[in-house]
Amino acid sequence: MWQVIGHPWAVELLGRAISAQRIAHTYLFTGPANTGKAHLARELAAALNCTGDAPPCRVCVPCLKTMRGVHPDVTLVEPDSDKFKIDQVRELQRNLSLSPYEGRWRVCLMTDFQTATVEAANALLKTLEEPPSRVVLILTATDASLLLPTIVSRCQVLPLRAVPLLEIERALIERWHVPQAQARVLARLSAGRVGWAIRAAQDAAILVRRHQRIEELQELLQKGRAAKILAAERLSEREDLAEMIRFWQTWWRDVVLLCSGCEELVTHLDCLSPLRHQAQQSDLAAAEKALRYTEAALTQLEQNVNPRLALEVLLLSWPLVTAMAVHA
Repeated sequence: MWQVIGHPWAVELLGRAISAQRIAHTYLFTGPANTGKAHLARELAAALNCTGDAPPCRVCVPCLKTMRGVHPDVTLVEPDSDKFKIDQVRELQRNLSLSPYEGRWRVCLMTDFQTATVEAANALLKTLEEPPSRVVLILTATDASLLLPTIVSRCQVLPLRAVPLLEIERALIERWHVPQAQARVLARLSAGRVGWAIRAAQDAAILVRRHQRIEELQELLQKGRAAKILAAERLSEREDLAEMIRFWQTWWRDVVLLCSGCEELVTHLDCLSPLRHQAQQSDLAAAEKALRYTEAALTQLEQNVNPRLALEVLLLSWPLVTAMAVHA
């Protein structure tokens, strides 16, 4: 039984392919980070070598080995230092030249292949052009447009989307026994990223870091011009700078929603008091400006603009907000 949260159409399509024994040599699962691409790939790997009646049965030896990451015919290859390198592809090609050891298929999962170097991508292309028999490759990437068109054309592409929030909330309650109120907050914070919601339910440190970011943001909003310029210099050195700005983006989006009278759409459900306080002190135009500048800062970081200068412009665009205690 497939244990996938969301993506029912993808599960049905893959299930039919296995039942009809019409397996593609290469699959490409695309979609935003934490939407379940790698998990679906592992489920497919288990189903391909499952010996039960309804793959993946999750109780046969091949399924159990695949789920534990010890099946000799299932290989997981991840980026090395944030890059997929040609040496990894060459090692993979040597492994794929061997016949399956235990199962029907030799399966390779290659995650985040959008990080592949040009050399690695071209090397993999040679394998896709003449795929070995009894081999299935499963690639994941955030967007197909980030891969060579010649690679994408040789894959069966399954574009995954954000999982509906109600499905995430229900899964957190039923599978991980998260209290309903907390599950609702986590689902809303996840923005459809089911992987993030599960990790946040299991790792309290994730919400602790979020609370720290909320406090840091409130302190920044209270600073004057000179203090914001100094803060920009300090914050520009942070390794999690892009992640922090993405958090600011969700916060300002909530302020815009409150200024527009759309409280039911707010993401940070457990922070309504400080959000309302901020909305009261920032009219809609000021909130929209702050959101616009925050989104621009993210784009500038991707374009290798000087982080300190980008942050200075961003922080100086924000309105001044008086202090208020945060109870997150």
